Amino acid sequence: MQEISAGIIIYRRTNEGIKFLLVYHGGEYWNFPKGKIESEEKSWQTAVREIREEVGLKLKDLKFKKNFKVHERFVFKRKGQEVFKIVIFYLAETRQSQIRLSYEHNGYCWITYKEAMKILSKYKDSQKVLSQANDFLSRKTIKSSNQNSPK
Repeated sequence: MQEISAGIIIYRRTNEGIKFLLVYHGGEYWNFPKGKIESEEKSWQTAVREIREEVGLKLKDLKFKKNFKVHERFVFKRKGQEVFKIVIFYLAETRQSQIRLSYEHNGYCWITYKEAMKILSKYKDSQKVLSQANDFLSRKTIKSSNQNSPK
């Protein structure tokens, strides 16, 4: 069985640097907000809908990074049946620090890349997409600071 979901890696800039949003599902399970693609939806539409439903952010609250779209692939068991899961992630910045959680989650946090990598240590695929997002943002920061430097 195959399942496809979509979500957004959301970050915001703080005095301490970039912080990423993780949502808490219970136990040791933290992840990025995401959800299943419904019939007739494109992955982009699903990601925006899920963010609105799960954390209360609207499209106007998000500034998407062009050219960033990554996939997380993993296999898990549900009721004894193997499920091959693909999650499509986009990357967006927000200025909102307050989140309105849905009933599906027990908490959230804004944390640095290093802290997020520790929390996601059991989820190598999630670590990989976070690393890709962080690398993408690092390249953009270096590029823009080089453009602003005197020639």
